[in-house]
Amino acid sequence: QVQLQESGGGSVQAGGSLTLSCVTTRYTSSNVCLGWFRQAPGKGREGVARIDMLNGSPYYADSVKGRFIVSRDTAKNLLLLEMNNLKPEDTGMYFCAASTDRSCRHHGPEGHVYNFWGQGTQVTVSS
Repeated sequence: QVQLQESGGGSVQAGGSLTLSCVTTRYTSSNVCLGWFRQAPGKGREGVARIDMLNGSPYYADSVKGRFIVSRDTAKNLLLLEMNNLKPEDTGMYFCAASTDRSCRHHGPEGHVYNFWGQGTQVTVSS
């Protein structure tokens, strides 16, 4: 079973930057996609970005396109999310997730195809 652990969350002012990290352990070679999701208080889960582990291609939600960068370090089993020009609406709990379902390659991050999840890291952006 894949295990994931996020870190790097915190509190920043609008316009600031944060970089989130997610370490994956155990059976990492079975992962087809790794994704980042977030959930704000009182709102549903939103797919933020994902990376195709087979070819490295990224996908971004429109809400973060041009501001966030998702990348991987396969040697370290590490998934990164560089977040720039943060806005108060980026506030939420951020989760990384892994999918062993090949369908994840064909669209943006959709939670139902991700079968392993981390515990989350909180990001708070103040205005």
